[in-house]
Amino acid sequence: MRNRQATDLPPPAFASTFAGREPGTKFTSGETSQQLRRSDIGEYPDEVSVPMHCYTRRTIRKMACALLCAALPLQAAAGTSIVLGMGCFWGAEKRMAEIPGVLDVEAGYAGGDMQSADYRDVLGLEKAIRLGQSEQRNHAEVIKVTFDPQQVSLEQVLIGFWQNHDPTQGDRQGNDIGSNYRSAIYTTSDEQRQVALRTRDTYQQALSDAGYGPITTEIAPLRNYNRAEEYHQDYLQKNPDGYCGLGGTKVAYPGRSAHPTPERLQADALTFDRQLIVFEAEDCPFCKLFREQVLEDWSSEVPVVTTLNPHPPEGWSLAKTLFATPTIVLFEDGKEISRYTGYKGDRERFWKWLGFQILTPQQQKIAFEQGTERPFTGSHLDEERPGVFVDPITGAPLFRSDTKFKSGTGWPSFFNPVEGAITLHEDDSHGMRRIEVRSASSGIHLGHVFDDGPPPTGMRYCINGNVLSFVPDGPE
Repeated sequence: MRNRQATDLPPPAFASTFAGREPGTKFTSGETSQQLRRSDIGEYPDEVSVPMHCYTRRTIRKMACALLCAALPLQAAAGTSIVLGMGCFWGAEKRMAEIPGVLDVEAGYAGGDMQSADYRDVLGLEKAIRLGQSEQRNHAEVIKVTFDPQQVSLEQVLIGFWQNHDPTQGDRQGNDIGSNYRSAIYTTSDEQRQVALRTRDTYQQALSDAGYGPITTEIAPLRNYNRAEEYHQDYLQKNPDGYCGLGGTKVAYPGRSAHPTPERLQADALTFDRQLIVFEAEDCPFCKLFREQVLEDWSSEVPVVTTLNPHPPEGWSLAKTLFATPTIVLFEDGKEISRYTGYKGDRERFWKWLGFQILTPQQQKIAFEQGTERPFTGSHLDEERPGVFVDPITGAPLFRSDTKFKSGTGWPSFFNPVEGAITLHEDDSHGMRRIEVRSASSGIHLGHVFDDGPPPTGMRYCINGNVLSFVPDGPE
């Protein structure tokens, strides 16, 4: 995992010593192009000099690794790397880069019959294998882990490998199915092989005690390693909300402590008929964003809870395995009926998703297609109790009942909205020039506003009653 930042200054004078890495392949807008890569720490003239404090910690470690590898004999330098398959290499790269003493993690392909392969080649061969059109052995998505043996041993690296994925799943990892997602350890020496076998056997005992089946990890000499395309490198660093796919078994390697799995939600504390559950992760910036933008002001009639456990309550069921966070799942009668994955700050999109789950077809037509109910047919036309009219999805207040008046038009009418509750938009549809009224919280269409209302505002907010919910004032 390379920490490349646009603000990094040029490296110091010794950088030019390591220039001239081999060509790599990079996809750009769906096409492939050959691009000669500079070395990981650049190509610059000898007179360039930059203070060491200008670099990130990982950049400094990479420089040290380059110096070490240049000074050591080739065989010794090669012994600091091992190639591992853990399913999708995006999550594997991130997980293994977090181990202290690991200097670099590179995504690639290895273990297959093709001497040269890229992402499209691997996917194409996997499809052919699945259709019975090829007997070739496909590459696995792998990561090449380079580490400093004075800081971390191979055994410690492999303990991280075992604990950060499920090695009992055969040709799959979670939702990712195929031989290209197999668990694998590809070694470059007999010493590496012996450590791999020993740690496998040790971890197998722990897995068996926890009720898991046999480990299916392929342990073999490294062959046909190919560095992956540039856009695969550091993927989750560039795309923090991207797909990870790794959950591990939560079984600790003997003598080590695994991260404890948070307890499941208790079904008897939830609403069985309809319940939203937000599945989060500890290190998830978009989970935090969803909390700040949506959950902190939650007033929807649909109850919502959050959890760090990837499983639903006992007796409830997900339609498929979770693969990213946050994932917001709507359950009805204990079963998943819909989910929203990949929140990136688009609140209106999220509320639209929820609206399509909880609104009637008639309400959806008004809310999302700018429809209009027929006069004198909508809800709340005669509602006169003290209270507030709210957004039917978010529950946010829109109009107080003391601003409602009888307009005789056949639609609920108000002379003033709750402050900040609505937004106004020009509307030239149907050959007319009008001002559309939308809910500020969800973005749904509510109606139109006209300047023929009563004092004190002189405005008439003509609103479709079917996209309003009413909440009466409680007793004083």
